[in-house]
Amino acid sequence: MAADSSPFESISDERDHRGPGEVQGNIDALAKLFPDAVVDGEIDLGVLADLIGQKAERPGTEGFGLRWPGMHEARRLSAQPATQTLLPCPDESVDWDNTKNIVIEGDNLEVLRLLRRGYTGMVDVIYIDPPYNTGNDFIYDDTFTTTRAETETAAGQRDEEGSLELGASSNLTGDRRAGASRHSKWLSMMYPRLLLAHHLLKETGVMIVAIDDNEHARLKTLLDRVFGAENFISNVVWQGVKKNDSRYVSDSHDYMLIYAKNESLLKQSNVRWRTKKDGVDEVLAIAARIWSDSLGDEKKATEGLKSWFASQRGRFTAALTNYDRIDDQGRVYYGDNLRSPNPRDNLMYDLPHPHTGLPVRRHPNGWVYSQETMAEKIAEGRILFGPDHTTLAYYKRYLAEQSEEVALSVFEQPRRTASQALERLLGSDVFEFPKDSGVLARWINLVTQAQGDALILDFFAGSGATGQAVMELNAEDGGDRRYMLVQLDERVEKDGFDTIADVTRERLRRAGVQIAEQRTLDAEDIDTGFRSYRLAVSNVKPWDGTAQLDLRSAVDNLAEGRSTDDLLVEMMLRLGIDLVTPVETREVAGSKLYSLANTLYAYFGVDIDSTRADEVARVIVAWRDEDPVDSDVTVVVRDTGFQDSGAKLNLAAALRQAGVTTLRSI
Repeated sequence: MAADSSPFESISDERDHRGPGEVQGNIDALAKLFPDAVVDGEIDLGVLADLIGQKAERPGTEGFGLRWPGMHEARRLSAQPATQTLLPCPDESVDWDNTKNIVIEGDNLEVLRLLRRGYTGMVDVIYIDPPYNTGNDFIYDDTFTTTRAETETAAGQRDEEGSLELGASSNLTGDRRAGASRHSKWLSMMYPRLLLAHHLLKETGVMIVAIDDNEHARLKTLLDRVFGAENFISNVVWQGVKKNDSRYVSDSHDYMLIYAKNESLLKQSNVRWRTKKDGVDEVLAIAARIWSDSLGDEKKATEGLKSWFASQRGRFTAALTNYDRIDDQGRVYYGDNLRSPNPRDNLMYDLPHPHTGLPVRRHPNGWVYSQETMAEKIAEGRILFGPDHTTLAYYKRYLAEQSEEVALSVFEQPRRTASQALERLLGSDVFEFPKDSGVLARWINLVTQAQGDALILDFFAGSGATGQAVMELNAEDGGDRRYMLVQLDERVEKDGFDTIADVTRERLRRAGVQIAEQRTLDAEDIDTGFRSYRLAVSNVKPWDGTAQLDLRSAVDNLAEGRSTDDLLVEMMLRLGIDLVTPVETREVAGSKLYSLANTLYAYFGVDIDSTRADEVARVIVAWRDEDPVDSDVTVVVRDTGFQDSGAKLNLAAALRQAGVTTLRSI
């Protein structure tokens, strides 16, 4: 076994947990900004408060904000490093070698901690539909959540003798105590996950969280805390089908709370979310046919379009029906007013009518354009004059130029449509209340402004509607968006499915086939595959903490049943490497040598003597030289793979002689 002194830096040592958002990483970041506040690795909160210009808060000081029993522990756990790994599952994947989509089965808290190193600041959109906490849908039971008794004790409602307030007149009835515990548990589940999600988002990223009335108020306040109230964008209401059996009001809606990671940055970049008007393509197509049938007669074409709109009463909103005229070039338009919103002296000029030469009737505020701009618009044929100067003039606004609109914060979409579509796809009603992939596609497209290479994360994946929505968007516009889904292995045991994660994967398989069959030539190369991973204990066997270390078992530190492919994934997670980074392999000295984009080489062979070490070094250097890169090259080896320290030193010396100086071990 290798000696303690090693030329390779360990990536499995607990002291290495300095990733973004992890405890030691946070301390290191503070030490760089405020060195006086960090002494011997400990933060002096009083000094830190002085340095940032704030008074240190005294214990017990009241402050505004959401608080609940268990909050501090939930927040602390968000900063803990991951201790598990992801096992690659090519057999349950689709197009493993080429896809960039990822599906992970396992508890999303640990998965998010695993993803933090490689994906901090990388995600464009996070959409989640967490448990609504209705009393029977809450299945995430983190080890740090509190019991009802612990909740009451932390809240000052219970002492060693029992509840502090008793009796029929007490406001601490059983229902209220149960509610407090249930809400606290739900918040403690959501808080660390949202903190981790905030890390993963790009500065221009957006988070969308679906919820119902049960936790809406608390979730809104929690999101204000995590993202900052200044980054709140909208509280979107999704109206479903009316429930006539409701006792009081038909609560048939859900919400989507939308937050930006940095709204001020979006504003500075002049980002404006716009969505295509529903039905605009149909209206333009009908108008083109009417124009053709009219043989270029402007009046006849306009009459035909107005008649068609009348026959479609109720189908379209005013955003389309206002465009009920066709001009002499066959363009659909409507006459917009030309009045200025505010009176200004330079807008109070006379506009002569082209036939009478007299000033056209003007609004008291004046014209919307300056005299110079108005002359340009007249020359372009964009100003529509009436028969004489006594009538108003209008601006010709073309529908083809106004095909987009601001999204409304309330929309209606029956949920049964999504259920029926999933039943047809799976041949089963195994999953209740799936989200509508069409609705998700619309909102994902809106908040990314049709960004074709966006990364979308959903860590409450459910049936996988978000993944299908991403594939449908790519099929529609030929984009290269990618999704990353995380789903707990919640038991379902129905219609051949053991877990919800099984439903997720099967939906994506079938949806991918369906989309691939329907795709156009413009979208031939869209990604309909996914890589499947499962959360598991680390591949590297830890020391169990006993006084005497078993040196014989420590010679091979790879957990039983695990492969070097499994170890490669764990190495990628610890080093913060995207899981879909291209990997090539070559056989060297009886084991695989991995190359990741020619910048990192990994070799996890065992029983390596000095001769084999020289061989491995030669192959790595030769492979590097075949396709050299500008960046530094890193080599990672298995810590216990060498016969002795001499073999490890030989490998390090040969690599350094060839210019490879970044050496790591796992």
